[in-house]
Formats: sequence, structure tokens, C-alpha cells
Amino acid sequence: MIAHTGLAVRDFRAAKQFYERALAPLGYTAKMQYGESTGFNDGKNTDFWIGKRDRVEPAHVAFEAKSRDEVEAFYRAALAAGGRDNGKPGYRRDYWPGYYAAFVYDPDGHNIEAVWYDYAAEGADDE
Repeated sequence: MIAHTGLAVRDFRAAKQFYERALAPLGYTAKMQYGESTGFNDGKNTDFWIGKRDRVEPAHVAFEAKSRDEVEAFYRAALAAGGRDNGKPGYRRDYWPGYYAAFVYDPDGHNIEAVWYDYAAEGADDE
């Protein structure tokens, strides 16, 4: 189990604002700050961090959602916060039949995902 992870960001304030808005539908809040680093807490753990760095290599982080509605709310919030579309909400049958996810690029080009595992969707059709 991963205890925490983090991403490097160029513009700390812009990134913090983006993540505060984009992760709110998933239950995350900015909880800890040290200089130009902030940790986000999901109600149990401060498990996602962002920190200002001069060099940023785009990465991928997936957050588990509790429902299809949370995935969709994440997608809307992330786009409204300045993210760019990288895959609208929907089933990703090539991953797994019940894999319902949405993808956005954050301001630094990181591929941020919200995924819900729909165990009842083995034979469901895309909507």
C-alpha cells in the first residue's frame, strides 16, 4: 500500500488552487503546508502532495472515487479549475469492464484521473 505520493509543480499557487477545486468532489482538502508544498487529505490520510520545483516531469496519478457521480463531479470541477480534457467520464472496457474513469491534464501537464470500480458493470453498455 502506498502511504503518500507527490507531484512537482511549477506555479505552486496555481497548482494548489487547481487541486483544491479538482479534488474537492473526491473528499480531499488541503491539510498541511510547508513553504511551497501542500498535502491533501481524504479524511483519513494526507496522502497526496504537491511541491514547487524548477523541473517538472509529467506524471500520472489516479484517485479512487466512491461512485460514478464522483468521477463526473471531479471531471467538471477539474475543467472549471483550468484543467484540460484528456478523457471524458466513461467506461474504459479496454482496462476492465467496470472501470469508469475521467482524465484531465493539470496546469503542469500531469495526467490526473478519477476512477470508480463498478463491479456490477461486467455487461453494462456505455452511456
